[in-house]
Amino acid sequence: MLFRRLCQAALLSVAAVQTAAMTIGGKPGMMTKPYKRAPLQNIVTWDEHSLFVRGERIMFYSGEFHPFRLPVPGLWLDVFQKIKALGYNGVSFYTDWALLEGKQGEFNASGVFALEPFFEAAQTAGIYLLARPGPYINAEALGGGYPGWLQRDPALLRTRDLGYEHATDNYVAHIGAIVAAAQITNGGLVILVQLENEYSQGIVPAFPDPIYFGYYRNAGIVVPLISNDAYPHGYFADGPLRRPSAVDIYGHDGYPLGFDCANPYTWPDDALPTYYLTLYEEQSSSTPYSIVELEELLSPEFERVFYKNDFSFSVTIFNIYMTYRGTNWGNLGHPGTSYDYGAMIDEMRVVTREKYSEAKLEANFLQASPAYFTAVAQNNTNANGSYTGNDALAVTALLGNVTNFFVIRHAAYNSLNTTNYHITLPTSKGNITIPQLGGSLSLHGRDSKFHVSDYNKQYGNKRVLVIYGGLGGEHELAVASGGHVSITEGSGVKIAQRKGATVLNWQMSSERKVVDLSCDLKIYILDRNSAYDYWVIDLPSDLVTRNYTNYAHFNSAPIVKAGYLLRTVEVADGCIHLTGDLNSTTALEVIGGAPSHISELTWNSESIPFKQDHRTGVVTATATYKNATYSIPNLSAIG
Repeated sequence: MLFRRLCQAALLSVAAVQTAAMTIGGKPGMMTKPYKRAPLQNIVTWDEHSLFVRGERIMFYSGEFHPFRLPVPGLWLDVFQKIKALGYNGVSFYTDWALLEGKQGEFNASGVFALEPFFEAAQTAGIYLLARPGPYINAEALGGGYPGWLQRDPALLRTRDLGYEHATDNYVAHIGAIVAAAQITNGGLVILVQLENEYSQGIVPAFPDPIYFGYYRNAGIVVPLISNDAYPHGYFADGPLRRPSAVDIYGHDGYPLGFDCANPYTWPDDALPTYYLTLYEEQSSSTPYSIVELEELLSPEFERVFYKNDFSFSVTIFNIYMTYRGTNWGNLGHPGTSYDYGAMIDEMRVVTREKYSEAKLEANFLQASPAYFTAVAQNNTNANGSYTGNDALAVTALLGNVTNFFVIRHAAYNSLNTTNYHITLPTSKGNITIPQLGGSLSLHGRDSKFHVSDYNKQYGNKRVLVIYGGLGGEHELAVASGGHVSITEGSGVKIAQRKGATVLNWQMSSERKVVDLSCDLKIYILDRNSAYDYWVIDLPSDLVTRNYTNYAHFNSAPIVKAGYLLRTVEVADGCIHLTGDLNSTTALEVIGGAPSHISELTWNSESIPFKQDHRTGVVTATATYKNATYSIPNLSAIG
């Protein structure tokens, strides 16, 4: 798996990349298919592969964050920055009808319930939004987010019953207007709106009703409307059984291991949803494959196996529930005050080291690999034994115009075994069996990896590739036309020439290895825990696109080793300005993207001493940890 972009470089976080032939140079092809419906606007469009924003193909990779579960607007930017630092470019959020119209006819979105500061914080961080205003939101809010006064209404809820529609009119009109004003078409950042929530099950024959979804269009919503089936039933999908509906893009939720946070390592047999691809092809193959809620209840191993299982189906709208957990204040109704859901940013806004960092590596890899966005997932019916000849392993392929991706896991997804293997992949140099330099690859227990062939990216004269893997086991990487090789840091890298490519082979250890190739490529080889300390964050851009993930500008985003948390990066007038959090005194290193001669380096607005290697451009410094100082007022003395 690879890391994420870079500056005049390719920061590819590769979880144990054993790749056949990685071609550096050229341009991945991106064919744009015709827009599927008459658009109401031309800024956010889509085809069968992904969304486009202003003509640029994107993966909408987002985390769930509910403002009413953190009713302190001054803290919202903190959460948005931590989500942005993950490599995510989106946030999905609910609004709660009960909190906004507690008394019938009196809608009040002011104070801590005002959404404008939430939108402003997202815009500062550079985060697109998926708005999910209900009216029904979820079972973990009292009455599904319905106000108490609705209980007096005898109408059938979530239907076109006139009594229910009339009851929702005031809320829909007001919240619809707020969301509409924040759409990207109005200079905001809302690029998707979800109608209702998990509108998939009911007790009346008319449920689910495809016409019921249309009410937000009357409030001025023009961006695409997306659904989230509670399970992939295919309701209102764009397939052969489609019924007329307001929904533009079909999506579904995924909670394959249920809701047991207390037992993160209890993985029952046959619970990995390998059938998602088949259902997508049947139900809605003309829209992007979308998982609007994927659980984040469990361990980092869950992220490695289940996330990558979904990536093997070419998902490009992908939202993690929850990413910031928040608190159930007052009478929100969920048992317990902490809305946990195993989120990687906890209730106190602290990042959970391994969960957060594993998610960061995976998101960085995909955002650095736009070839993934159009790669076509292959049928995985015969995944067991494919490409390896080992029935203990399953490989699913995603084939592109140039670059191919291969996702490998144990066939018994919950296996704790270590399995050694060779893999034979199709490449531009023909079929190549890896490793080429002897030995064997290995998959350790509940893990999953990407193998990549013909990875194709051009970044200018100076390029950087960061790859990582779990400790132990053999790893191999080939670079086409790599030229002369020198090991400038670390040891234990075997080098050979095969079919015009430079092949590197090593055993993964905690020692960092740095390899320079004469084709102006520098490769950093890291173990997984060390890779957690590396960050790539979008630079501020123009006032229109701001610092949203912009794949055309990968050559301007520095790669920074910065420890616990890097929040923002800015390069201006020969200076580098970094902001972030420390949990100890930390060595800083800018390994790609620094100006050739920087005049100043700042950390949290303070200038700090630095050194720059003018041959490589690498910048090194130290950020000093300082204990926070604060005083508690004497409350008894306050009259």
